[in-house]
Amino acid sequence: MSEAGLRQAQEKMRAAGTADVAIRVFTHYYRLLESGQQGTIREDDIEPVGDLPHLDHLDTDSAAQRAALAETVVIKLNGGLGTSMGVTGPKSALPVKDGLSFLDIIARQILSTRRRYDVPLPLVLMNSFRTTEESRQILSEYDGLAIDGLPLDFQQNMEPKLLADDLTPAEWEPDPELAWCPPGHGDLFTALVASGTLDALREHGFRHAFISNADNLGATADPRIAAWMAEHDVPFGMEVCRRTRSDRKGGHVAVRRSDGRLILRDSAQVAAEDTKYFQDVSRHKTFNTNNLWIDLDRLAELMEGHDGILGLPIIVNRKTVDPADPSSPKVIQLETGMGTAIETFEGSQAVLVDRSRFKPVKTTNDLLVLRSDVYELDEAGDLTTTHEGDEPYVDLDPEYFKILADFDVRFPAGPPSLVRADRLEVRGDVAFGKDVVVVGDVEVESPAGRRRVIPDGAELRA
Repeated sequence: MSEAGLRQAQEKMRAAGTADVAIRVFTHYYRLLESGQQGTIREDDIEPVGDLPHLDHLDTDSAAQRAALAETVVIKLNGGLGTSMGVTGPKSALPVKDGLSFLDIIARQILSTRRRYDVPLPLVLMNSFRTTEESRQILSEYDGLAIDGLPLDFQQNMEPKLLADDLTPAEWEPDPELAWCPPGHGDLFTALVASGTLDALREHGFRHAFISNADNLGATADPRIAAWMAEHDVPFGMEVCRRTRSDRKGGHVAVRRSDGRLILRDSAQVAAEDTKYFQDVSRHKTFNTNNLWIDLDRLAELMEGHDGILGLPIIVNRKTVDPADPSSPKVIQLETGMGTAIETFEGSQAVLVDRSRFKPVKTTNDLLVLRSDVYELDEAGDLTTTHEGDEPYVDLDPEYFKILADFDVRFPAGPPSLVRADRLEVRGDVAFGKDVVVVGDVEVESPAGRRRVIPDGAELRA
């Protein structure tokens, strides 16, 4: 039955106008799934990574930095929607700081870096069909951002969700779009080829790409890493941070025993009996920030030499066809992660960076910290922290704060001051007045069944 399922899926993709290279990649992973592969990486097959170079200690001079940055393009993954926060449009369109969206701030960062180093530094978005138009509209406000001959964006591929019981493509009449899914951000490499973007960048003389998530405003094009990549002929560079207890579920880098290559192991690739090792932050000490640097010529060589199939480890994602309806049919989404390409490029390296380069916004907890006075935004679009030590830990009651509309209603005058806070935990229905200040380790709770309102100017202490 699975052979028929593959044929049906291929036909569905062709009918939708999917590029041949994307269909070949999907076919590769379908056959891996069919053979029983789950992409598991066993603890016995890896060992912890040793000492890594730190960004602050990379020995590069200013001339080398500018020369390398002049051959660099910035690619932002921008296919995500704010569905986890109840938003239907691009997450990158959300106002996050001083009334500016992620994309506004990214555009300012790019334009500022161009002026500072006198380099072209193109910005290219990898959009989904749901994020393209609104994202283009936001970026159209920035004169000179687009570069002649280069696209400002390209679109990630789509693939059919597969029914879990027989691996045939799912259909869903209430919303046919839900029968499709993106193949994970590992699709970046396929989409670069399928869209012609990789060829266009190379033809314009760009050698390296700095790739990161659009919701991570700490991910700016650092010329020191660009120069390090160029000087040491690094084909693939991954920025990693030190893991803490709160990072126990994040993917970590390790060394594969069989060939000594760096690999990335995500939580979906961990066998149940190896969970304790995966979560041991004293054993596996660094995690992937998803800030990646890639040699575009080496990528092109690999893609051409493998018929467009890099062979990234498979990720089998089990869901329901309608994520909001647990009673809808069970499906499988075949995915890959772009960071796992670290094992594909011979000579890949990892570089240790500070948390200032890793500020993703995944929840309204993250959004509150970013909007607060913990961070200041300068004219160049760079975020600087005013908080001593680690940023404060925020945990808002998901029943009342998970959805952005509910979150905004409870902070009508803006976020409280968190610059002197260590922790803010909110339980129940709590609304915050104007100029509220949080100091130290604070827990706030509402009476059962009633909203508690923190008055204007209140100072909350432990």
